[in-house]
Amino acid sequence: MPQSFASLHVHIVFSTKHRARMLRPELRPRLHQYLGGILRDKSCSLAAAGGTADHIHLLASLSRTIAVADAVRVIKANSSGWIHKEFAELSDFYWQEGYGAFAVSHSNVDQVKAYIAGQEEHHRQQSFQDEYRELLRRHEMEWDEKYVWD
Repeated sequence: MPQSFASLHVHIVFSTKHRARMLRPELRPRLHQYLGGILRDKSCSLAAAGGTADHIHLLASLSRTIAVADAVRVIKANSSGWIHKEFAELSDFYWQEGYGAFAVSHSNVDQVKAYIAGQEEHHRQQSFQDEYRELLRRHEMEWDEKYVWD
């Protein structure tokens, strides 16, 4: 086959370091735009972004030429630098070291978009930690609680 095609949708989740509540509501739309730009620069796209003050959810369509780990590394490094530059009062801002990445079939993209859009409402009743554990269970991933949080 002379051409290569890929449909790679990934739900990416990560928090601020120690789940510090630093992502203020007025910052988030600008951050989401910036994250979309980072992904576009890597020939990827951002289908949805959301979260709360202490974590973020992204639904990204990755190009066939970038690994998930590389995409997340670039997203976190570039956005952290942008936050430091744009918001001087957030000079102590950092993302957590790890992340969750969950494959999304094309048939479930709209469902994941809706889930991400409902983050504010969702977290009125559930903590980020409980949500993350639920995502790990739903995707049948094994984890050790002492290594999940930093």
